[in-house]
Amino acid sequence: MKKQFKVLVITAILIIAGNQVANAQAKVAHVDVSELMSKMPAMLEAQKQLEKLSGTYDSEYKTMVDEYQSKLKKYEQEATTVTDAVNETRSKEVQDMQKRIVDYRDNAQKELQQKEADIMKPIMEKVKASIQKVGKAKGFQYVLNSEGLLLTDGPNITVDVKKDLGF
Repeated sequence: MKKQFKVLVITAILIIAGNQVANAQAKVAHVDVSELMSKMPAMLEAQKQLEKLSGTYDSEYKTMVDEYQSKLKKYEQEATTVTDAVNETRSKEVQDMQKRIVDYRDNAQKELQQKEADIMKPIMEKVKASIQKVGKAKGFQYVLNSEGLLLTDGPNITVDVKKDLGF
């Protein structure tokens, strides 16, 4: 009888412990952030803005380079017919143009990167807030980005987040 009681107590403890472990498991879902970002209307608009700005920079850069090449060609053709002082002045002018072109390119890249960061920050914050909102509403403790996961067998809340974001 004592032996049966011990077995019964041990069995009850194991059942209770098993229930506690099952209850302690975290609820996990996943979301495809890349899909959200690629189809989000605000993101599509941001890409258009960045492409337009990039096109403007490219156009101005091309104009500067064309002007540089044109002057360089002209100066090379006239080099033997002008004085050394004129050639020296032209050489400095060409070097200044090269520097302006390089500076313009570097500044344009920096400004484009800054503009992208400025545009992307509120979009990313909105997506993050929506993921948190949907995850909490559905009772998930963790929501993982499904990109890079080897197994995504749990609930996918991408569609729910899209609805929350309005697309």
